[in-house]
Amino acid sequence: MTKTVNHWIGGKTVEGASGNWGPVTDPATGAVTTRVALASAEEVDAAVGAARDAFATWGTSSLAQRTAVLFKYRALLDAHRDEIAALITAEHGKVHSDALGEVARGLEIVELACGITVQLKGELSTQVSSRVDVASIRQPLGVVAGITPFNFPAMVPMWMFPLAVACGNTFVLKPSEKDPSAANLLAELASQAGLPDGVLNVVHGDKVAVDALLEHPDVAAVSFVGSTPIARYIHTTASANGKRVQALGGAKNHMLVLPDADLDAAADAAVSAAYGSAGERCMAISAVVAVGAIGDELVQKIRERAEKIVIGPGADPASEMGPLITAAHRDKVASYVTGAAAQGAEVVLDGTGHTVDGYENGHWIGLSLLDKVSTDSDAYRDEIFGPVLCVLRADTYEDGVRLINASPFGNGTAIFTRDGGAARRFQLEVQAGMVGVNVPIPVPVGYHSFGGWKDSLFGDHHIYGNDGVHFYTRGKVVTTRWPDPADAPAGVDLGFPRNH
Repeated sequence: MTKTVNHWIGGKTVEGASGNWGPVTDPATGAVTTRVALASAEEVDAAVGAARDAFATWGTSSLAQRTAVLFKYRALLDAHRDEIAALITAEHGKVHSDALGEVARGLEIVELACGITVQLKGELSTQVSSRVDVASIRQPLGVVAGITPFNFPAMVPMWMFPLAVACGNTFVLKPSEKDPSAANLLAELASQAGLPDGVLNVVHGDKVAVDALLEHPDVAAVSFVGSTPIARYIHTTASANGKRVQALGGAKNHMLVLPDADLDAAADAAVSAAYGSAGERCMAISAVVAVGAIGDELVQKIRERAEKIVIGPGADPASEMGPLITAAHRDKVASYVTGAAAQGAEVVLDGTGHTVDGYENGHWIGLSLLDKVSTDSDAYRDEIFGPVLCVLRADTYEDGVRLINASPFGNGTAIFTRDGGAARRFQLEVQAGMVGVNVPIPVPVGYHSFGGWKDSLFGDHHIYGNDGVHFYTRGKVVTTRWPDPADAPAGVDLGFPRNH
């Protein structure tokens, strides 16, 4: 029997009323297992209304009250790790261990939110003038919204709403309609932890729901993670409607391998970073730049490792990589491989014909490795978002950095080398928001912020960390003078206020 996923509004399940439903498939079998409600603009308005009403009390609640809820929430999430991960595997397809890792990285931000009392401390300058003090404080915005992608249905929402509600905001989450169940469970657990009704709401939907959030007058800010074209649209539309926006876009992450690098370690890292989560992550390494004469040896080492990866259903403990999210996405990813040779690449591994016995209707694709890829080829220029690794060649370090910096994307990048001087130059010279030195996927820990440069980010704030706190609050400066009881009235002075 097909499961139904409805909205979560005002602290309870609300049945979809638009009459529109979307299918959710099990990527390992291709079977439709769930239908998800697709919200109308009116249903989005109801969720925003619930959040607006809840902000009247939550926005002025004590930090002690907020953190007490968050500590309970962290404990509940920890207790339900396997249940959340199982939902991710069932609807996204990633292997269980990878899904557990996603939950763990989301929990980092919940833990950061538990310490919001430190993050929200203001500043005070006393006696800036005679008996005048100046204080800087940060206050919540009101109702904020998050629009999140299919590839991390638990982690990316947790990058947003825990910090937002810790800062005193209320939240409306619009998760991907491709794998919606994890978001509802996150909201239900928050309610069990004591989060008041309406502080966290979940509405499912498509572009209708997205546009309703972007245009709603009561939504003060929008957070987004997804592809670059949609990130640009989110930023343009929400900004035009007077909202604060952080919109994280796509990527083409490069790994520069210098001739002095440990090639075994570099090959291990390249395989892990390119093919983990079936390549469906914005921090995947999708382009390796081999410098000097090491290219052939490095490609061979990558091939040897890639050929040993076990592909199968995410629920099977033996599987190291699962299927892609949809059949349409699988076919699009495959097209980059089948068209690569005509655009000058050497196809070292072709995974497009891969199937899994007993799961023939699943959205399967094997690992593909393309060598000597041209920078003007489709496989290099586009964000493939699948298990396809391109290898490019560069004669020198300088050539490699120029190649990387010429990319319109600037999300993450990495260098593999034993040379500290080269690594230091790279971290200063490369044009990307996150840099790894012998670390292939440099996703920052929760108390630093995540975000790229160029076409990988639209807006001024990165996500979580200090930037996240600043994004979900606005500053206020208070200048105070309390007259001494012995003072006589100062009288009228039309001059500009003096500081001394």
